[in-house]
Amino acid sequence: MKVLTKQKCKYNDKVSKTIDGVLRRIFGDEATSFIYKYLENNYSLRRDEIVEKIDVFREGLEELLKSGAYVIEMRILDDICSSHGSIRTLESERRNEYDFVSQIKMLRAA
Repeated sequence: MKVLTKQKCKYNDKVSKTIDGVLRRIFGDEATSFIYKYLENNYSLRRDEIVEKIDVFREGLEELLKSGAYVIEMRILDDICSSHGSIRTLESERRNEYDFVSQIKMLRAA
């Protein structure tokens, strides 16, 4: 059980760092801080809870960025897959049924 908990924590830490890295590369430090504050103030979502509450993160990001959130979500997924050495599971047929939350959860279970 402890091994699974350690693996989960390690995964959560990697995903959290990946999300932060993507946001900072795209928006810069100041705007990324604004996004985190927006999520905390409007969704009661602290930065350290994002991976555990990825559905809330997605909802807040989409409310804030509208259709631009899709690009951010895809970049996050790409970076997570790259850092894990995983082959992207979103084939063209699955892209039609794209669901950021499900993909993060699926990678988490792998």
